[in-house]
Amino acid sequence: MRRPALWSRARSAGPAAALVLALAGPGIAVPSSAVAAPVAPITPTAVSASVSVDAGRALATVPATGVGMNVAVYDGNMNHSSVPGLLKDAGTGAVRYPGGSYADGYHWQTHTVEGGYVAPGTEFDAFMGTVRTVGAQPIITANYGSGTPEEAADWVRYANVTKGYGVKYWEIGNEVYGNGLYGATWETDHHASKTATTYATNLVRYAAAMKAVDASIRIGAVLTTPGAWPDGITGTGDPADWNHTVLSIAGAKIDFVVVHHYPIGNSQADLLGKPQAEIPGMAATLRSLIDRYAGGNAPNVGIAVTEVNANAYKNTSPNGLFAPDEYLTWMENGAFTVDWWNLHNGTDCTHVTTVEGAKDYDDGGILSSGASCEPALDTPFPPYWGTRMITKLGAPGDVLVRAAGSTPAVSAHAVRRAGGDLAVMLVNKDPAADATVTLSYAGFTPSPATPAVFSYRKNATSIGSTTTGTATRQTVPAYSVVVVQLRPAR
Repeated sequence: MRRPALWSRARSAGPAAALVLALAGPGIAVPSSAVAAPVAPITPTAVSASVSVDAGRALATVPATGVGMNVAVYDGNMNHSSVPGLLKDAGTGAVRYPGGSYADGYHWQTHTVEGGYVAPGTEFDAFMGTVRTVGAQPIITANYGSGTPEEAADWVRYANVTKGYGVKYWEIGNEVYGNGLYGATWETDHHASKTATTYATNLVRYAAAMKAVDASIRIGAVLTTPGAWPDGITGTGDPADWNHTVLSIAGAKIDFVVVHHYPIGNSQADLLGKPQAEIPGMAATLRSLIDRYAGGNAPNVGIAVTEVNANAYKNTSPNGLFAPDEYLTWMENGAFTVDWWNLHNGTDCTHVTTVEGAKDYDDGGILSSGASCEPALDTPFPPYWGTRMITKLGAPGDVLVRAAGSTPAVSAHAVRRAGGDLAVMLVNKDPAADATVTLSYAGFTPSPATPAVFSYRKNATSIGSTTTGTATRQTVPAYSVVVVQLRPAR
């Protein structure tokens, strides 16, 4: 997603994406007359928090496609031999292709992008080989910007009839509202009219042509993210803003809506509060729109968040905490897939800063691209480890239940597991102080045995495991994600 004046990501320009974010803070001046004296080291005050878990209050079932990933045809390493194992270990259940804004210029039959670079070995069949090895579901973005309903229908025919891949999810275009209708142009759109009305009318045609080939597929409509530009703006030629216009025309013909979420964090602490601050309201707005316009099919229309990432601190510790919070909060609020942007970084080494003692690479890949400024190819960055911690919390089919904390410094998620166990994730957002967390439970009585505890700590390169603490009291290290696995009392 791109927002004029606020921030932008250049995904359609090629593999090297650009983002410039200036952060300035006041310095502290020391008077020249000050006399140096020994100063005792300051020990950070420990954070105290309480978390209550209601195991009987279900929020959502963990979807098989919940943890998703984006790959792009300009990434020559998207099918590297290390990738399937890394994605499988992270619990990846969905992989989106062919790559953000590239999708609106991508012609699958010729494996070309208008005005863009396509790497060797990234064809659709090669992509499907990786996805099937991972055991994930593909999410395909059909070319709306420079394609046709017939081209998309032919893709469905090839994928599901000729090859038998069973591709279920097809979104029509990527961020189509970036086609110039609201002044900003980053998305390819060759239609004479750029209105939301035109998109919705064509969306219905795409859906009809594609479902005529395979009636079992699901079609997704591109919406603007509630509360983010250009949500609420009525474009010239439309009766209302993008979301109301699109859904009023196509709401009865679609199976899911598509939004992207790139919260703007003005500081690390601000970023880490965004999942809880923004997602519940966004999801509620989307569900209200679906209920209003999808008619009797509304309960069957899903929410897909097909691109997420932080706006800054992308390959550093803060994003390792943001990632599981982002995934789980969207799932708790009804999203059936949340897809990280992106698998690999770009190869541009000019936009590298240091944050929390680590390098922050520009494009936000979850794995290193192996560029000269980066670690070896496919080295996991902090968001990978944070995401992988979700596998310690639960699995598809388990139930996300209510977990509420007493302070924003510690967020919590909980899962009632299929065998009757309970797991709780605790995210300590304080960069310096450990958190002492007191836990209480409703609808579940934990065993008095010492629980198994998994942790991802600041700048770690693996997930640790131990048995420690109790079911009612845990210490969560600074800037870490901890999962406590609990058995019921017998």
